[in-house]
Amino acid sequence: MHQSLYLDRLSVPGYARVEVVETSTSTNAELVAAVRSDPAAWPAPSALIAEHQTAGRGRAGRTWETPARAGLTVSVLLRPQVPAGTLGWLPLLAGLAVVRTVSDGDGVTAAVKWPNDVLLPAVDTVAGLGRYRKVAGILAEVVPGGPGAPAIVLGIGLNVSQSAAELPAPTATSLALAGYPRPDRTDVLVRLLGEVHAVVRRWEQAGGDVVAAGLLDEYTAVSATLGTRVRAELAGGADVLEGDAVGLDETGALVVRLKSGEERTVTAGDVWHLR
Repeated sequence: MHQSLYLDRLSVPGYARVEVVETSTSTNAELVAAVRSDPAAWPAPSALIAEHQTAGRGRAGRTWETPARAGLTVSVLLRPQVPAGTLGWLPLLAGLAVVRTVSDGDGVTAAVKWPNDVLLPAVDTVAGLGRYRKVAGILAEVVPGGPGAPAIVLGIGLNVSQSAAELPAPTATSLALAGYPRPDRTDVLVRLLGEVHAVVRRWEQAGGDVVAAGLLDEYTAVSATLGTRVRAELAGGADVLEGDAVGLDETGALVVRLKSGEERTVTAGDVWHLR
């Protein structure tokens, strides 16, 4: 039996507004539309959460679905006070926030897969992920127009209590399946919103400098991609690269060293772990 959110426990320090709806086609699409229509009604940070999302969207236009009350479908409205050239870090930092949320010291240790997936360890291997399964995905969208700092809607989909039969693919998992003790959706949501807020504040306080904020070191420590041999299928089918993931550039893009020794930068696309 999947659990409803307890609205009386959803007071999250730092948030101007936290709204829960029963059903949404896509919390990202609805929050983007709401912010465009009435920006003052959604001060940053605010969050829109759906008990059931019926037509969620992932990166590159993919669909993302989950049974009602089984996972968390959360969209956070942010206006990061950082240089525009650093905004590419936001999905990566959101991944770090999810890792901090679900790695609780009780045997659950999450990892991030560049650019926007959060993984949990598995006992067997699957192509592209190795001994991991995907527990969360992230999608960041800029809200067009409006005054001041750019408004960004950060969508996070996190599998909480799904059974294996309720997951969309054999590459996925949930907190319950991974052995997370007592995965209470409300507790997980409050922790998640708090971690997103904390990571973004640290980033802002360092002027968008992830090195000065200590966030690059923290991200690197939980990365399942860095140091791994990867195949990168670039956005739009532009090219396919194979090599070692050796680092991140100043914008958060992935640096891949080819067999020739040449280093190429991947800004968007699908990345598969080869070993």
